[in-house]
Amino acid sequence: MSSENTLDDEDTFKILISTDIHLGYLEKDAIRGSDSFHTLKEILECAKENQVDLILLGGDLFHENKPSRRCLHSCITMLREYCMGDSPVTFNILSDQTINFNTTQFPWVNYQDENLNISIPVFSIHGNHDDPTGAEGLCALDLLSASGLVNHFGHSHSVERIEISPILLQKGSTKLALYGLGSIPDERLYRMFVNKQVTMLRPKEDQDNWFNLFAIHQNRSKHGPTNYIPEQFLDDFIDLVVWGHEHECLITPTRNEQQLFYVTQPGSSVATSLSPGEAAKKHIGLLRVKGRKMNLQKIPLKTVRQFFIQDVLLADYEDLFTPDTPQVTKKVENLCYAKVSEMLEEAERERLGCPRTPEKPLIRLRVDYSGGFETFNTSRFSQKFVDRVANPKDVIHFLRKREQKEGVKDEFNVDYSKLVKPAAVEGLRVEDLVKQYFEAAEQKVQLSLLTEQGMGKAIQEFVDKDEKDAIEELITYQLEKTQRHLQSRGVTTEQDIDAEIQKFRDSKKNTTEEEDDIKEAINRARAHRMERGDLDLSDEPADVTMESDEESGTLPAPTRGRGRGGGRGRGSRGGAKGSAASEAKPAGRGRGRSQRSAPASQTRNIFQAFQATSQRSQIEASTSSAAEEVIIDDSDEDIPVMKATRPPPRSSSLSSSSFPKYSSQSQSQTSRGVAFEDSDEEDNPFKGHSRGSRR
Repeated sequence: MSSENTLDDEDTFKILISTDIHLGYLEKDAIRGSDSFHTLKEILECAKENQVDLILLGGDLFHENKPSRRCLHSCITMLREYCMGDSPVTFNILSDQTINFNTTQFPWVNYQDENLNISIPVFSIHGNHDDPTGAEGLCALDLLSASGLVNHFGHSHSVERIEISPILLQKGSTKLALYGLGSIPDERLYRMFVNKQVTMLRPKEDQDNWFNLFAIHQNRSKHGPTNYIPEQFLDDFIDLVVWGHEHECLITPTRNEQQLFYVTQPGSSVATSLSPGEAAKKHIGLLRVKGRKMNLQKIPLKTVRQFFIQDVLLADYEDLFTPDTPQVTKKVENLCYAKVSEMLEEAERERLGCPRTPEKPLIRLRVDYSGGFETFNTSRFSQKFVDRVANPKDVIHFLRKREQKEGVKDEFNVDYSKLVKPAAVEGLRVEDLVKQYFEAAEQKVQLSLLTEQGMGKAIQEFVDKDEKDAIEELITYQLEKTQRHLQSRGVTTEQDIDAEIQKFRDSKKNTTEEEDDIKEAINRARAHRMERGDLDLSDEPADVTMESDEESGTLPAPTRGRGRGGGRGRGSRGGAKGSAASEAKPAGRGRGRSQRSAPASQTRNIFQAFQATSQRSQIEASTSSAAEEVIIDDSDEDIPVMKATRPPPRSSSLSSSSFPKYSSQSQSQTSRGVAFEDSDEEDNPFKGHSRGSRR
């Protein structure tokens, strides 16, 4: 420690790097509820002990899109305890901060705010768990940014083109360009890279003297044809990429031989799934940058709960038992008991001398019982370890390889073994399963109105963010839009209608129109949810949209449709609430009729739904004004937040006009490279070979 400090001087940046903290994961669990909070505290303690210049977070600070009160309170408390103080910040920001921090009304770095006393500034991009939502495009990080605790950057407001402007930092003679890009749906970002719609700006002056650091939160491993971001898409002038979202800890920088930059993947600091990638030891990184040289020191986390996983193939134990052996199930259970006991003994040996490590480890035994074996009662088996493991309910996971079925006899007989591999089911996303289902399904089961991407996004909103109306609103919106298209085309026969609908659906695939339709339907669902909250006139309206540990059961759940709930529940109350409820009742009834008509149209074919359009036109006309108000309120989702007119308190800056634009596919002809030494060496970490020519 002391020897490392002697190498630090006024020209060396010291940056603590961490990603995917997932604060609040399983916070209501009696055993694992505090794991993420203890680890965040350890990370902040490490930053303070090493006297770092700044903390860089690579997304997913929170596990939930709407963190609970306890989660927000704990996060704010720890940031205030460890990141505020009298220690001076020894680097300057040279770039235009109104562009760097464009999500807040205080567009300047928090340590330059005259009302705050910051000793360790925190810079963070958002991830896919805490991504911006709603018409205002706000996320949980924006709450911390408005309170002056976190500097949220890397938020792109446009879906047509992305320009990444760096935060230009200087400490002594070292110049650091910090780039950041918050989480964007992988398919969309992949398409934008291919279409050269992603641009990274660079300073005009002394481009070769800047160390370029890029923080990104996307899929790194390939989950589908376009459901990831290849490293080759990134610009070749970058020196180091901090890759978030992937939970496996691969923090040692690896060199990309094509683009000649290094990639570090810190991984998550808490295990959010019982998969092999989470079993790797968790680390954070202490990055030192001096000039164009860098050194990354791995720091193991001591408060992370131990996790051991092992695979067992029963067919490999022919010397012990076969499917025809008497009492084979009991022998299989005894084998599993021995395997779990071995992992517990190993966990106990590793925990010796580590008092901060939680006592009960996570244990997962994946048992492949292919070949005619039978399963046993996992609940009864887990009771043997209920006092020794942190996950007694899912210690054993049975899986079996299914045989491929070629024939599909009816429209619902789908071979799911083609869609989901048992060993990889834990890492799949909902939208991936939807897409794979329709790729393997017969023609009879294909969608008529919706696209696979639209259905996948709607189900994702329903599952991840509890938007209960997302699927219904998407179907209703697409039905109305298709009916208007058929009216404009003058199609009348049923055969022509089917052909035109298929043509209209295929024309929107993988286009911005498809994304706009999905966004509009989701906005409608959110607007309806907000309207229900307004009609309910709760005494504490914040509890409608904020998860709470204490008052999650105080609000009655609606028992009827949207059009009936508001007026009836508050009808007996007098005063202002009674009048407000009576004023909102007509809009609720109108929307209720419109919604109740949607399921009826879904049970008929498209031709009948189109013929019934004229019969419903008078009803829809009576409610058009109310519907337009909802659409207008949510149509400005991509409009950036208004910025304060107060200029940031700094003396020198480089305006955004001083950045030339570089395409994401540009190939620099200059020879370059980055020196890297292992953290175990006690030599000067800034020595390194000269930048070799590109091969």
